[in-house]
Amino acid sequence: MRKIAIETVALTMLLVLVVAPAWSSTGTATLTAGSLSFTAPATISFAATLTGLDQTASASQALDVADATGSGTGWKLQATSTAFCTSGNAHCLANAATTVQSPGPTVACDASSTCTTATNGVSYPYTLPAATSAPAATTFFNAAAASGLGKQTVTATFTVAIPANTYAGTYNSIWTYSLASAP
Repeated sequence: MRKIAIETVALTMLLVLVVAPAWSSTGTATLTAGSLSFTAPATISFAATLTGLDQTASASQALDVADATGSGTGWKLQATSTAFCTSGNAHCLANAATTVQSPGPTVACDASSTCTTATNGVSYPYTLPAATSAPAATTFFNAAAASGLGKQTVTATFTVAIPANTYAGTYNSIWTYSLASAP
């Protein structure tokens, strides 16, 4: 009898454990959109020694883009410039002198950033707009929708065409970059 009582208690405990209700919880993570921003170096410098032949000079420009919007909309980098001219515009390089050649800029995630690198849809070569007064900016790099999220560096190598008949001197140009949502 005692054995039956112990078995009955054990069976009852087993049934209680099997039919005990389960509990669940719902987790919530609220992620607030950040901003879309970029930084660019204050200067870009080209140097060449005139040779009597047509030539080029190249320099790289790294722009750090941070897309913390969480929208996946994409973005575009645009640029414009004044023409490269000597003091008082005595001598100027051609308005189409500055280009980005194929294959175009490179892009890489910044350190400590798990980014989705930008998928660029711009065709190259790209000519930086230039005139005595800066013309309308044009897109020189973009991030297609669902790309360009996180913090990354876009590095473009700009090339300036220097004709054989160029006067020696210091040529200056003002470059203006902008960043906007949507490719």
